[in-house]
Amino acid sequence: MTKKTFENLSDLTAFVGQEIAGGEWITITQEQVNLFADATGDHQWIHVNPELAAKGPFKTTIAHGFLTLSLLPTFFESSFSITNSRMGVNYGLNKVRFTSPVPVGSRLRAAMKLLALDNIDNNGVQMTWLVTVEREGSDKPVCIAESLVRRYP
Repeated sequence: MTKKTFENLSDLTAFVGQEIAGGEWITITQEQVNLFADATGDHQWIHVNPELAAKGPFKTTIAHGFLTLSLLPTFFESSFSITNSRMGVNYGLNKVRFTSPVPVGSRLRAAMKLLALDNIDNNGVQMTWLVTVEREGSDKPVCIAESLVRRYP
């Protein structure tokens, strides 16, 4: 899917209930996984020990679920832009599920469906997105999240 550009926040109104964006593929590397482990203190062997993980249930190291979730801003950035918006902030999550493992070396991208668009203070909007992160070559998504994002003109 091609990156979509919106001129103004109000232009999103017509797209509520539709999938409007799909990001670029991102390759998950062992270096990323190791850096995430260092940042979070989660050094479980399934993530950071390729030799031991090769003998484990997935036959390789896998990305942390929260690493996959932390890529949402990257997926948003590669999927769409709003020309007349000076700032966006993550407001939270309603639901998150890690539905399938992400083996190191996998390529991920996200499909985004705009579920709701609500006006907030300072002429901003709160967007509720259903984000489905897919792994190349797999029929099952790796993460499904309902993400709340606020944008301001």
